[in-house]
Amino acid sequence: MAVDYAALKKGGFMRQKQKNHFSLRLKSTGGHVTAKQLAKIAEVAEKYGEGYIHLTSRQGVEIPFIKLDQIDEVKEELALGDVTPGVCGPRVRTVTACQGQEICPSGCIDTYTLAKELDERYFGRELPHKFKFGITGCQNNCLKAEENDLGVKGGIKVEWKEDACIQCGVCEKACRTNAISIEDGKIKVNDDLCNFCGRCSKSCPTDAWEETHGYIVSFGGLFGNSINKGEAVIPFIEDHEKLLKVSDAAIKFFENHAKPGERFKFTIDRIGKEKFEQVIKEAYEND
Repeated sequence: MAVDYAALKKGGFMRQKQKNHFSLRLKSTGGHVTAKQLAKIAEVAEKYGEGYIHLTSRQGVEIPFIKLDQIDEVKEELALGDVTPGVCGPRVRTVTACQGQEICPSGCIDTYTLAKELDERYFGRELPHKFKFGITGCQNNCLKAEENDLGVKGGIKVEWKEDACIQCGVCEKACRTNAISIEDGKIKVNDDLCNFCGRCSKSCPTDAWEETHGYIVSFGGLFGNSINKGEAVIPFIEDHEKLLKVSDAAIKFFENHAKPGERFKFTIDRIGKEKFEQVIKEAYEND
């Protein structure tokens, strides 16, 4: 009986050099794996693999040395621990994320909740080539958002509250882009230099800043045979629904225009950066 390797790869089973052996990629979202899942993964790796797992560069877990004739049995065993196979090939891959503001003091957005939402919306969607999402909580950029086809970086837009300010100068010292200055007893913010890191408001002892949390979205990142830093089209997106709209528009653009085996960045280049940016701006502006 012929083996459908394409179907196996779609289901997370990647062929190894060793005949009839596969490295099984498991599904995880935002780097989040429960203790129950970890226990089951360890059990399966011991019983069906060679007693170890591999952690991928995209927060994934793989179990090498799964035998061809044990694939169905492995899937059944994993399901008992709420573990499911991931995906490979030309489709939306695992959404990666740092721990975000729920855990990290520097975080500006709830990265894991957003990762789950994007995962439910896009994971496994068939496309001309693979498509990767990465979410990072702040300008520290631990998840390297711009390396992804679509990267989301958390940010905070600030507005000075004069009545609450005590002119201590902490915000000016905290700002790493020299966007803040004190002139004639007033705080000035240079919007052209502000990168929405939120360090000024986080360091302020008197809460003298109004905060608007939002997203910096980049498109067309690559980090493989070709390297490209993804670029933002809209400097700062405040509204969550608008974030989803521009994400939908980007996926649709890729789906409609990409050639088979062509990454998103090269589709943008071939169709035209101006045309792509127009699509994103229309999605952002239309209610």
